[in-house]
Amino acid sequence: MKISIKIKFSLFLAVLLLLVVFFLSVLVLQGIRSNQQNQYEQYLSQQAKLANTYFIQRILSEENKVPQTFLSVKGQEFAEQLEVISGLSLVLYNSQGERVSKKVTDTESDNIKKTLDYALNNKTAYLTEGNSLYYLAPLRIGNEQVGVIQFYYSLSGHQGFYNNIRQLFIYIGAGLFILSFFLGYIYYNSFATGIIKLGQTVDRIREGHYETTVLKRGDEIGKLSQGIHTMSGQISRTLQEMEAEQNKLKLAVDKLSLLDQQQKQFIGNVTHEFKTPLTSIKAYLDLLEMYPDDEQLLQTAITNMKSETGRLYEMVDKVLQLSALEKYDFELKFEKLAVKQAVELVLNSLKGRMDKFGISLDTELGEAYMEGDKDSLTIVLINLLDNAIKYNKANGSILVKTYVASHRVHIEISDTGIGIPEDLIHKVFEPFYTVDKNRARENGGAGLGLSLARKHAESMGGTVELLNTGNEGTSFRISFPAVMN
Repeated sequence: MKISIKIKFSLFLAVLLLLVVFFLSVLVLQGIRSNQQNQYEQYLSQQAKLANTYFIQRILSEENKVPQTFLSVKGQEFAEQLEVISGLSLVLYNSQGERVSKKVTDTESDNIKKTLDYALNNKTAYLTEGNSLYYLAPLRIGNEQVGVIQFYYSLSGHQGFYNNIRQLFIYIGAGLFILSFFLGYIYYNSFATGIIKLGQTVDRIREGHYETTVLKRGDEIGKLSQGIHTMSGQISRTLQEMEAEQNKLKLAVDKLSLLDQQQKQFIGNVTHEFKTPLTSIKAYLDLLEMYPDDEQLLQTAITNMKSETGRLYEMVDKVLQLSALEKYDFELKFEKLAVKQAVELVLNSLKGRMDKFGISLDTELGEAYMEGDKDSLTIVLINLLDNAIKYNKANGSILVKTYVASHRVHIEISDTGIGIPEDLIHKVFEPFYTVDKNRARENGGAGLGLSLARKHAESMGGTVELLNTGNEGTSFRISFPAVMN
């Protein structure tokens, strides 16, 4: 059976206090008893010496100086005089142990007789019977014993005092025990309460609850509480880190699973898209083998093969960019980016292509800042602007705007191009999808630009959406969380 530490402390304190009170009482009462014994022994010893001195004086004053004769003739008188002087009842015995004075009691007990025999050997002895003390001392003349003097001493006063002191010790001891136990219980209870709270804290940690409080104590229990609190926090952080790592691992596994599913579709699309320009190139090569001297065929083949080769090159480049996106988010290098400057750099790099197709550029660039990967943002802008150039009308225009609204940075790219049919709008972000196959083939389009742009934008917490499209052109909007300057 498990016993609470409070009960253990209480039992230990009670037993300890009882032992202290008991042994203290025993020692003090024994001291009192010993002191009383010393007092009456010294007193009776003095009375015996006084009796011997008075006996010698009486012998010397007598004509007949024979001690035995004096005791037998005047023993009763001498005993009465000693009683007056000492204030004690007494009995005189001669050297043969015969009583020469009156009795204290009618009969003598066997114990008194044995004690008398001992005293007749020139020795001092005393006998205690109940509250009565019989003190027997030799009666001497010089070194010769001539008799025994027996004093009767009542111990009632001493015993009464001893009983009173013992009763007082019982009352005081009981009071001190109760008071000490109460105070000690309060003191030890604070330790027991602290230990119990620590035990409850450990139980909560064992159950997976790591929120702990520190006991406000300046002793080892407080230090232990602080240690448990620190340890609990460390365990909680470690578990959180492990959970985060598990989430990353799960994300990687899910991503690999998704990539595995997409791989077959991707390979199928790549195979189909690559096959078309390769078939065209192979056909022209076969014709050149058949008609090597046809100059017109040679020029037509060179033009078309160059176009198809450029298309293949762009498709390979876009596929490589798309596959580079299949990586974990923590591989991106996030930093604070000035959106206006990033847009201007991309526009400057595409200025030659715009001039080639006679496309004019209008800008409304406001100051805005975002948190993102510089290379990824560049890829998003290049792909959207590249589409705006390729699918624009001759001598058309492009409008680029940047602004901040609802704590987000917005980049709008509008063109005056061919537009997107309404029934095909939902497919524009699919890989290898192109609205105008012929136009894409002419300009080297692979149908990967919008898919690539969306993936890069989403990797930075942004979005790419189609605002509107039609015969007047198409508008896309890119959005990212804004960062205050």
